[in-house]
Amino acid sequence: MPSQNDVLQSVFVTGLKNAHGVEHQALALIDRQLDHLANYPEVADMLRHHRGETEQQIQRLEEILAGFDETHSTLKDIGLSLTGNLAAIAHVFAPDEILKNSFANFAFENFEAAAYKSLITLADAGSFTKWSPLLQTSLSEEQAMAAWIDGHNAALTLKYVERRAAGETASH
Repeated sequence: MPSQNDVLQSVFVTGLKNAHGVEHQALALIDRQLDHLANYPEVADMLRHHRGETEQQIQRLEEILAGFDETHSTLKDIGLSLTGNLAAIAHVFAPDEILKNSFANFAFENFEAAAYKSLITLADAGSFTKWSPLLQTSLSEEQAMAAWIDGHNAALTLKYVERRAAGETASH
């Protein structure tokens, strides 16, 4: 029968692999959105910044996985990247693409934050606390991005309405 620490480590490693896949999904979402933000440069700038953070988050997860002699799941990475592309494409044809993407991004950032909180809990419970600072850094980045999206929701919504009312392209 496996010990509690063995189970904690197994769940932790699986969670790291899942988070790695989710970060690849985030890259796909960001990349598709960046192609459609000509009228919202402030959103594009923030997404470019967060894309860099996401790449660093992937590196951190790979470092932690290597500490357990594990690697990421290529299948999960590809599968979640594909779903990220499909999700972004689904909004392209919506007349309010910018708003739908903003809502989806807010939900996604909070999902990622919850995943990092869970990983930190597992790290602390399983005596893998040496990895907590790396996970905490990623958590802080996700929370900051979610807060930025939330803080700009009203202005983005009003800008969208103003562009539509002026007969300008408003969707992206």
